[in-house]
Amino acid sequence: MDLDTPIEYLKGVGPKRADLLKKELQIYTFRDLLYYFPFRYTDRSKYFKINEISSDASYVQIKGKIRNMQVVGQKRGKRLSAWLQDDTGKIELLWFKGIRWFKDAFNEDTEYIVFGKPSLFNNRFNIPHPEIEPASERKDNLGNTLQGFYNTTEKLKSRGLSSRNISKIIKTLMGKLPGNIKENLPEYILSMLRLTGREEALINIHFPKDLDILKKAQARLKFEELFFIQLRLLHHKAGRNKKVSGHVFIKIGDYVNGFYKHHLPFELTGAQKKVIKEIRNDLGSGKQMNRLLQGDVGSGKTLVALMSMLIALDNGFQACFMAPTEILANQHYETLGRMLDSMGIKIRLLTGSTKAAERKEILSGLLNGEIHILTGTHALIEKPVVFKNLGLVVIDEQHRFGVAQRARLWEKSSRPPHVLVMTATPIPRTLAMTLYGDLDISIIDELPPGRKKIKTHHFYDSKRKKLFGFMREQIKQGRQIYIVYPLINESSTLDLKDLMDGYESICREFPLPEYAVSIVHGQMKHADKDHEMQRFIRKETQIMVATTVIEVGVDIPNASVMVIENAERFGLSQLHQLRGRVGRGADQSYCILMTGYKMTHEARLRIETMVQSQDGFELAEVDLRLRGPGDLQGTQQSGIINLKIANLIRDEKILKYARSLAYEILNKDPDLSSENNVRLRKYLSYLNKTSPNWASIG
Repeated sequence: MDLDTPIEYLKGVGPKRADLLKKELQIYTFRDLLYYFPFRYTDRSKYFKINEISSDASYVQIKGKIRNMQVVGQKRGKRLSAWLQDDTGKIELLWFKGIRWFKDAFNEDTEYIVFGKPSLFNNRFNIPHPEIEPASERKDNLGNTLQGFYNTTEKLKSRGLSSRNISKIIKTLMGKLPGNIKENLPEYILSMLRLTGREEALINIHFPKDLDILKKAQARLKFEELFFIQLRLLHHKAGRNKKVSGHVFIKIGDYVNGFYKHHLPFELTGAQKKVIKEIRNDLGSGKQMNRLLQGDVGSGKTLVALMSMLIALDNGFQACFMAPTEILANQHYETLGRMLDSMGIKIRLLTGSTKAAERKEILSGLLNGEIHILTGTHALIEKPVVFKNLGLVVIDEQHRFGVAQRARLWEKSSRPPHVLVMTATPIPRTLAMTLYGDLDISIIDELPPGRKKIKTHHFYDSKRKKLFGFMREQIKQGRQIYIVYPLINESSTLDLKDLMDGYESICREFPLPEYAVSIVHGQMKHADKDHEMQRFIRKETQIMVATTVIEVGVDIPNASVMVIENAERFGLSQLHQLRGRVGRGADQSYCILMTGYKMTHEARLRIETMVQSQDGFELAEVDLRLRGPGDLQGTQQSGIINLKIANLIRDEKILKYARSLAYEILNKDPDLSSENNVRLRKYLSYLNKTSPNWASIG
């Protein structure tokens, strides 16, 4: 049997169900189905009597007969009602969907096993959308005493693919497994870690006989998943270092020395010096640099990037600096221009808004080497953009670029340029190991001297008058204020209306000519957005009402107050990014989190964490625990973050051990050519053919 056989060829599936499995669950092949694991297990050996059901019971299993089945209610309230009766009483069963199918599915004279979650309504228990099977069929127990439950959808249920029926088709697949599952871990690893074999683990993860067997299967599959992620990343990194040589930048000349002596805006922190040393070592090593630079908002990453680019210039090469938005690209262009003023370095800006004549001039200057540094947006990766000798690429907020976009920068040079990617979104250690395990990672973990901690306060909507009084006080002192609204979907008129309503109410509260208000949002034309930004920068307006377009890169030292409306609608990472827009100058800055009284437990925890902590890495760890890795900004494009069974939080120890073991194996056997590692080499080859390595920069 070939595990890559399309799913429609499995008995019990067929073309129509296969289409739904592909669309709803991304199950395309036998292998995908085999690795579609239960999310929960229930002991199906225990039965409840109806009079034993209490509010403490999460799920119950009852034997009884179904009586009085009828459709009640109209339109949206329409539902199918039936009563399950045993020798102690009766309980209502309810279906709100699939009414026509369920209405004729049951026989009043047959004993059924009903499984579901009891719900209390009007002081009476009912079970909505229960799982039901004839008691006579239970002797073929799919999961022995433990039964796995599979995530499914309403569309799948309407086609008869409930959790129980998914379990049935997996049972059919299991009949084909013996002898077809090849072991992918060497005997020495299996023996050393006392791991269950792969085939046995896959059978027992779906149909465990008891809890002990289930735990062994989970341990094996978690280790396998995390180990091969790390082995692949580290093998890719070693191969790249071996095959791809980098430009050798050994000269530190007039550009670096002149800037350091005469133009450095402030004394470098110890963390910045350490990171610059790491980058210098990379650039002079003869290997292509692929380094991720993490640093909290305001930690001075741009200055490190600039000094890295100056090393490239000292060695006769060009550099480029790519940012995800025009606002951020403009900000970098102006910042670099100010810092390099009078040094004779030619910097240009290329974005989608650059006019044709200017674009032509820039392209010519790049090709003949007149332009030393090019800043810009996605426009940098367009085909007509050709450098004379590109030596270093800096990518800011790199998670916002697709992998294919980043890779196209490699094509701008005959020999791949050195790559420095930066993020102001702190990444938890476990996530960094999984997403960027093949990159070298540098961290700037201290702020420049003189920066004061931002005071963060939580205000309920009822304290708005107090907020307005505080804003007037700050404006009197010459400060400026951001007010950010959560425009989550920029095509949503409802959210845009929230922003406009906010703008109008602020204009009423802070009227002309005493006050002036700017507005910036994602649906504005670039020229209008830039005009409003410039007014705020020139202090012609005191308040900026905005959406999250100002989340990254806007650097206005005089802005000392950040008000975030509906703060409960943001994730911790985004709240921290927004807070980082203030506190850029020497004055005391403030972040005010505005919320209503109604908040979920998680939202309340996020707000409390923001008030208590300024540490981006601590916030990122909390965010990871609250939301999971798949929801964190930018990680969806990684291609490896959708883990099948491992959990980056709970299984951190397994991840760390898997990485250290992978490193140790590759250190001894870089090509996995020894007889002991044949299985690893073959499985790694399979992974490289079947799934792209999205963790790679290029």
